[in-house]
Amino acid sequence: MKPYKPSELAVQMMEYLDCPCEVFGPMDDDDALWTAYQNAYAQGRATGFVPVLVKVDATLLECLQINAAKDGDGDQVVLQDIQDYRREMLEHGNESGARYLEQLIQERRQEAIEDEIDWQQEIIGVREQGETCDRFLSYWNYQTKETDEMILARIPAEHPWEVFAWLPMGNWNECPDTPQLMAAARCWYENYGAVPACVSHDELEFILEEPVGDYEAAGRLALEQYAFCPDRVEQCEEDGSVEKLADTLTKSTVWYFWWD
Repeated sequence: MKPYKPSELAVQMMEYLDCPCEVFGPMDDDDALWTAYQNAYAQGRATGFVPVLVKVDATLLECLQINAAKDGDGDQVVLQDIQDYRREMLEHGNESGARYLEQLIQERRQEAIEDEIDWQQEIIGVREQGETCDRFLSYWNYQTKETDEMILARIPAEHPWEVFAWLPMGNWNECPDTPQLMAAARCWYENYGAVPACVSHDELEFILEEPVGDYEAAGRLALEQYAFCPDRVEQCEEDGSVEKLADTLTKSTVWYFWWD
């Protein structure tokens, strides 16, 4: 079998990431991609990097470039700008995740009041059976029925939450900015061992070694995840309330987020 030749866009994204990368072409069975990630995850824990599957996505590259550009003009960003941005985020991205998530929860609650939405019934809901999620979703293209072209990036971050300094995919609409992504990810890593694992321009997935088994902890976590990404509940039929998402979290080793 011939080695896969990366697309021009994949090459541009790897230049931005500036770290060891491997590219995978589309496939109708994700076993090879999943296995490659698992092997990199084990290797990274032993040798000090964080693997992230990055979708080859023009909109994602645009987001990365705009966030790193000193003047906001992503077309003019150069490697030095990217390195400076990365360094700044690593030096100053120390916002308290617990405080940030609690603030978000209060903001969502106030929005519900202003929109005359019944917080308890329409947002929190009742505990019912949710879906199990133990495999990545965001690398699938549901039109082609194959995975998209993907980069497995070995990011030289000291801590898992720092990968967003290399992958500043947010700061648009309700998608959090880089310090906020880092804050939430740090909180969830320290509390649950969750690690950022798969990224596109509007999707983000975390992986953890075992589900959140505690019933009450899952309820609080589901509320944090709703506040962090309301579309995770409001636009996902599988988990259409915070309490149903909580049930999903008690049996899932992959957390999925999507911003419309």
